[in-house]
Amino acid sequence: MSPIDDLPPLRDVIARHQLSARKSLGQNFLLDLNLLARIARAAGPLENSTIIEVGPGPGGLTRALLALGARRVIAVERDERAIPALEEIAQRYPGRLEIVNADATTFDPRPMLNGERAKIVANLPYNIATVLLIGWLSVEPWPPWYDAMVLMFQREVAERIVARENDDAYGRLGVLSNWRAETKILFDISPSAFVPPPKVTSSVVRLIPRDAPEPCDRRSLEKVAAAAFGQRRKMLRQSLKSLGVDPAELAATAGVDPTRRAETVPVSGFVAMARKLADITSAKS
Repeated sequence: MSPIDDLPPLRDVIARHQLSARKSLGQNFLLDLNLLARIARAAGPLENSTIIEVGPGPGGLTRALLALGARRVIAVERDERAIPALEEIAQRYPGRLEIVNADATTFDPRPMLNGERAKIVANLPYNIATVLLIGWLSVEPWPPWYDAMVLMFQREVAERIVARENDDAYGRLGVLSNWRAETKILFDISPSAFVPPPKVTSSVVRLIPRDAPEPCDRRSLEKVAAAAFGQRRKMLRQSLKSLGVDPAELAATAGVDPTRRAETVPVSGFVAMARKLADITSAKS
């Protein structure tokens, strides 16, 4: 019996369903149910919550979420081999687990939510983790359909998500993440906790979407950040040339010193430059 429910230990589930982790799917299974419960608790009170979980695999985090009171879990799993294991969990928690066999990068949960907001809690497959996060941060209209994300990434990616100006890891992902959300690394997870063990440490990150981020066009923000960090060691007056406008004027009129480098500019500076770029582009059209 497991420490959180009366279902079999995860190792037994994996063996019985022959769920060897596949590198092509970015799979590394986390088997410590106490640790999985810690991830679930990081999402805050789960009672009356709907949870979107991506890549549940054998269902360890799924079980933790349900055992800790989640009213409804929508588990999105691409690997058909894992479906029978998840169906056993659904039988243990009648009416509370919905299994969707789909590719999470193209799956839109909103039709299943009936207008209610959800939480996203997932040990994301490493090979699609950043793509999924950017997609969730790019949702329109804003505020989004979720009110919190608790996600596991490789430590390097987690550092990029929470990075701010003058941090070594600061870049395009940090600008987008911190513009639209409050971000925090909660704790690390050793490679030894996984099967098979990855070569890197993992980190659990919490992102709380801001109800009212500083106003600007998201696409313009992404263009400015991409240009600036594409040549991150150069001054803005040089790196922003690819935008097709006078880079020094763009920065200066946004209140940003054009001799600064991207890594020293706060998110608010990028937002200001994005607004100016949108104004210039609109005036030209």
